[in-house]
Amino acid sequence: MKFSGALKLNHIFQRLYRSSGQANGYLVLYARKNRTHTNRVGITVGKKLGHAVVRNRVRRRLREIYRLNEDRFRPGWDIVVVARTRAVHADFGELTRAYLQLADRAGLLEPSGNPEKGTV
Repeated sequence: MKFSGALKLNHIFQRLYRSSGQANGYLVLYARKNRTHTNRVGITVGKKLGHAVVRNRVRRRLREIYRLNEDRFRPGWDIVVVARTRAVHADFGELTRAYLQLADRAGLLEPSGNPEKGTV
């Protein structure tokens, strides 16, 4: 990740959960400005979604979606992504579309000025 780090502190997760989030059938995304020029990303996958192998697969996919699209995100945000049950069975394209749609609704994506990147 170029300008991002992992979000690991519980009190920051709790602060983000109290903010308003964006949701769709696959994910819930909470975002809040931080006072740095880097993004911090945290991913939450509950035990309800399956055993450890399943949860880790969902976590890896969400991390990879962020990594591939990192240059589209505005810097200076704390982001928490919570996976819902449907995320387990979604293919990578659906999950990517859902993630970027939520990020766009939350105002995390840079305005699309490059036609090669496509739209959300």
